[in-house]
Amino acid sequence: MIPIPLKPLLATQVRTLLPASFGMVMATGIVSLASRQIGLNTLALLLFAIACVAYAILWALTILRVIYHPRAIFLDLIDHLRGPGFFTKVAATGILGSEALLLFEAESIAFALWFFAVGLWLLLTYTIFTALTVKEEKPPLETGISGAWLLAVVSTQSIAVLSALLAPHIEQPLRLDLNFLALSMWLWGGMLYIWMMSLIFYRYTFFRFSPGDLSPPYWINMGAMAISTLAGSLLIRNTTDAWFLNSIAPFLKGFTIFYWATGTWWIPMLLILGVWRHVYKRFPFRYDPLYWGAVFPIGMYAVATEAMSGALDFGFLDPLARLFSYAAIAAWTVTFLAFLRATVTRFGGTH
Repeated sequence: MIPIPLKPLLATQVRTLLPASFGMVMATGIVSLASRQIGLNTLALLLFAIACVAYAILWALTILRVIYHPRAIFLDLIDHLRGPGFFTKVAATGILGSEALLLFEAESIAFALWFFAVGLWLLLTYTIFTALTVKEEKPPLETGISGAWLLAVVSTQSIAVLSALLAPHIEQPLRLDLNFLALSMWLWGGMLYIWMMSLIFYRYTFFRFSPGDLSPPYWINMGAMAISTLAGSLLIRNTTDAWFLNSIAPFLKGFTIFYWATGTWWIPMLLILGVWRHVYKRFPFRYDPLYWGAVFPIGMYAVATEAMSGALDFGFLDPLARLFSYAAIAAWTVTFLAFLRATVTRFGGTH
């Protein structure tokens, strides 16, 4: 039985659970891999454990929300701003699968998470985008789109990454099939980024922009390109396993660098906008679950840069990958401490 004093709090948590809440798992998982690549193996394992616990708790809360608040789920799914947040469930599942494979060589767990991620991706992609297409009342562009839309790209590329990682672990011809799926998802994710980023950039430059509009998910502008870089680097590594990858190797290498360069361009721009928001406009700093959407891109950029450096023999980028690995750990630590403080304050306020 749930203790009586906790029932109202649990009901509130379930009813108001953000669709993008799995961003915490995404951020923690990728920072775990960033820690591993700079030799902090104990920290990597600790972060993986935290990500697994958070993943289990969030799914439990999500299931309760489906049972007790199905209308709230439906309204979120068809909402232009909240709906794309559901894609964090796909990305978190894909990242945990990648961690299980890289940290423990747990192929069966990684494959199980791969199947789950693909199923979620199919369900959410065609549910959300169909709903947003056919709904009669739609918001104007300046209030209906944000960087959170790029979570659809991140979720797509997370499947490309996990597929490319799993491909060497199965025999032919299924290895070819999995590599082709990884390639297809990589290409589709890139096309989706071009579509969405065009609208986001247009919104940036031709509509009024206030500090409140610059929410943390705008860092996904960079994070979507970082995970695309990681997927491309893994496909380059798999060229010996698939003839069609080998035949387009120059294309893979060129577009991987293109993705990395695009993501890199965004970093100074986002930092400048952050200073404008919090220093010049004095927008207050306070914990928001969406801040995990800013931690994830930093960790992903570190991992992607390291992967591209290995795939293309760009050793001169290794110091940059290390720098961003430490930056990701610092960002995760600050955000996690803020999360703990907010949680303690919320629970303390119920007594």
